[in-house]
Amino acid sequence: MLNKFGQMKDLYALKKQADEMKKKMEKVVVTVAEGDYEIKMRGDQTIESVTSEGEDRNDLKKLFNKAVKESQKMVAKKMRGELGGLGIPGL
Repeated sequence: MLNKFGQMKDLYALKKQADEMKKKMEKVVVTVAEGDYEIKMRGDQTIESVTSEGEDRNDLKKLFNKAVKESQKMVAKKMRGELGGLGIPGL
């Protein structure tokens, strides 16, 4: 029983570290421009803005964010399958 409590404590510490890392990544913003286009993306891969010829393109911003979210879901599902054999609770 003590071993399980230790594992839960370790998982809680890992989650706390992951949450702190996520907050730090959200503060990083990268701006990439080419031609008439500019994209601002946060370190957590969320698109802040898309502009074309100086005009905000919220439709493209939403589409890019949807694509990133879907790809992250697919990767997470694949990783759960591969990490499931490690016996980590919740995976």
